[in-house]
Amino acid sequence: LLMIFIMLQTLKGLIPAGETEFAKDAAFGYTSSNLKQWVEEKTKGGILENQVSTISISLLRKEGPDAVCQLLCSLEKGSVCIVNAASERDMNVFAAGMIQAELQGKRFLCRTAASFVSARIGIKPKPPIRPNDLGLKRNLAGGLIVVGSYVPKTTKQVDKLRSQCAQSLRVIEVSVEMISLKSTEERDQEISRIVELGNAYIQSGRDTLVVTSRQLITGKTPEESLEINYKVSSALVEIVRRIDSRPRYILAKGGITSSDLATKALEARRAKVMGQALAGVPLWQLGPESRHPGVPYIVFPGNVGDNSALAEVVQNWACPSRSSTKELLLNAEKSGYAVGAFNVYNLEGIEAVIAAAEAEESPAILQVHPSSLKQGGVPLVACCIAAAERANVPITVHYDHGADKHDLLGALEMGFDSVMVDGSHLTLEENILYTKNISSLAHAEGMLVEAELGRLSGTEDGLTVEEYEARFTDIAQAEQFIDETGIDALAVCIGNVHGKYPPSGPNLRLDLLKELRALTMKKGVSLVLHGASGLPHELVKECIDLGVRKFNVNTEVRNSYLQS
Repeated sequence: LLMIFIMLQTLKGLIPAGETEFAKDAAFGYTSSNLKQWVEEKTKGGILENQVSTISISLLRKEGPDAVCQLLCSLEKGSVCIVNAASERDMNVFAAGMIQAELQGKRFLCRTAASFVSARIGIKPKPPIRPNDLGLKRNLAGGLIVVGSYVPKTTKQVDKLRSQCAQSLRVIEVSVEMISLKSTEERDQEISRIVELGNAYIQSGRDTLVVTSRQLITGKTPEESLEINYKVSSALVEIVRRIDSRPRYILAKGGITSSDLATKALEARRAKVMGQALAGVPLWQLGPESRHPGVPYIVFPGNVGDNSALAEVVQNWACPSRSSTKELLLNAEKSGYAVGAFNVYNLEGIEAVIAAAEAEESPAILQVHPSSLKQGGVPLVACCIAAAERANVPITVHYDHGADKHDLLGALEMGFDSVMVDGSHLTLEENILYTKNISSLAHAEGMLVEAELGRLSGTEDGLTVEEYEARFTDIAQAEQFIDETGIDALAVCIGNVHGKYPPSGPNLRLDLLKELRALTMKKGVSLVLHGASGLPHELVKECIDLGVRKFNVNTEVRNSYLQS
């Protein structure tokens, strides 16, 4: 049996291995920098330095895979060989030679770093994996980050994580003194405290850091230090085992920590390696037999990455922010569907829209009309925003029919994702000036701007437009309006009405809609149709086929609420 030890050296700031922070570990430390001497040290003389073979960098770079194969085949069974590699190319040369030796019947036991595995099985480099890459649905539970490693690098990474993610991260510090040196009762109390907080934080959607207190406690001998390490590790296992809230992801920091949590706390027997969350940081998906099947499990070694590496991974895996209205409409355009925008007046209406959207696995828009804003005020908007953030489908919040400049300016500061600037009651020149002014302010806040051209008949929330005032959207005016205002979405009048349609039913100018679609496509503007309540399903589908990407619905939802 041939054991191969592979050493990777960094090419800048070289420090002898025996003088690094890792060599000073109380339980697993060492003094040797030469791997031959390290083998003798770790086997306590069982394998002497002069019994260890070497594959040199010179051999790898000057003689290539054939020489590697020849040397490996010459070794006797049970030999120990170290490989000196300082680059990926060195590793690839060695792997090629090893494969040749295997084809000649040789078998090897390898103690290696991850870079050897990539070289040996031919994995091509690819960028770090993020939640979207796994096709994971929006998950509102918090992530669980467990840190047991004590190397100084880990402590620096934890400090950086806490400073960079202070607003979104909940931190629970585990007292190492309580779980390793105190009575069984005090140990159990500390574990219970952490479990209770962990469950609460994860359920509330907060990423939760469970970290051992950073003051290193060691024993008088390596054996005593190892016993303390075992107590700490077993306490972390017990904590993770008893946290029954399913996390969005789990990150384990430290070799022993990640191994014990996977096998003992999570009871995983197999996992699919999806790739890396960061260079040198494997990402698994837990098997079906584990306590949390399918949950991403990030194995973060204690000695990997710079000081910001841990914070970078946690930020990459943070709960994604909710979509913008612009994203919703762009996605609708790409896939040829429309998004429903529903006016809401109270918490029940908000819950109804979101429950329906979640049941249909569909995006939706919550709309607040000026009249309902006057009644509900900031609390109504806050309820909409909070509900949108908690929804497991994309939901955005839109200010509808902003016909008053003062009200619109206030709406820009309330957290809406988008606004409708309604100057349809003005002349074309006044409408352009009004819309352009608000658009520049809204775009500065990253908000989508919808505007209306043409005049809808009907009644909406106290606003009545007599039938004779109604006018269709003019194509030439629409082009001028879009060019001069810079809007993102255009609400058009093609015979649609606010409120109820007449007994004869809707009479939409689909030929005009087709022309407007050609214009808005050229200008990169989304088509919006108000007055969707009362439109037959077939007509709605036809309008979608002709390019409508947002439908406003008010009367049907309000009537359903009043009737029920």
